[in-house]
Amino acid sequence: MRKGMSHSARSAMFAPLGQVGRAEAVAARLVDAITLGLLADQEQLPSEADLAAQFGVSTVTVREALVALRQRGLVETRRGRSGGSFVRAPADPPSDAWRSRLREVSLSDLRDVGDHYLAIAGAAAKLAAERSSPEDVARLRLATDDLRTAKGVGFTRAERQFHLEVAAAAQSPRLTHEEVHLQSELGGLLWLPLGAHSHEEHAAIAAAIDAADGELARKLTEEHVLSALDRLADVHLGLLAP
Repeated sequence: MRKGMSHSARSAMFAPLGQVGRAEAVAARLVDAITLGLLADQEQLPSEADLAAQFGVSTVTVREALVALRQRGLVETRRGRSGGSFVRAPADPPSDAWRSRLREVSLSDLRDVGDHYLAIAGAAAKLAAERSSPEDVARLRLATDDLRTAKGVGFTRAERQFHLEVAAAAQSPRLTHEEVHLQSELGGLLWLPLGAHSHEEHAAIAAAIDAADGELARKLTEEHVLSALDRLADVHLGLLAP
């Protein structure tokens, strides 16, 4: 996890689950936190009691969720005085693993989720321009710098973290939750390294947010997302071509 990751982004992952108390929901939230880079490899998780309090569920539910994560190799439990549950970040997938995932998604579903994401990302950028603090802008610039040299899986992770930081800078827990949910649903496909010039685009978005120009921040973000959707749709059609 990049050290500049905002507290708001991390907090969104541990917000109460409302009426949903199933172990699967807790496990899904923790999987998102690990795969999005909000929880670092070898980072110790809060105790079962603390996790239960944060999620608003029972310790039995948390325990079942942790068992599921251990079975997936995403968490390991150590015994002893310095023991507890520790994150095991997944290894980078094969470079062409995304092709199989993309073939499984229909173009209509891809567009539908993309349209939803477009609305959320645009609204988050506008609110970030109106509400962000200097610290938020500094984290956005750090996230932008991460894309300068990022490649492969690192590029995808840097893209996702940038947009998560924008949502956190909007100071809206609901928008941050939606950002996390949609990033998880898209599974990183939207931000594949497909020839985009994301560093320049992100720098422009960060500058608009810093200048408190909400309409420009929204416009630039929507153009950025639409470009990514168009590139992904072209690749999708190419994979399905005979």
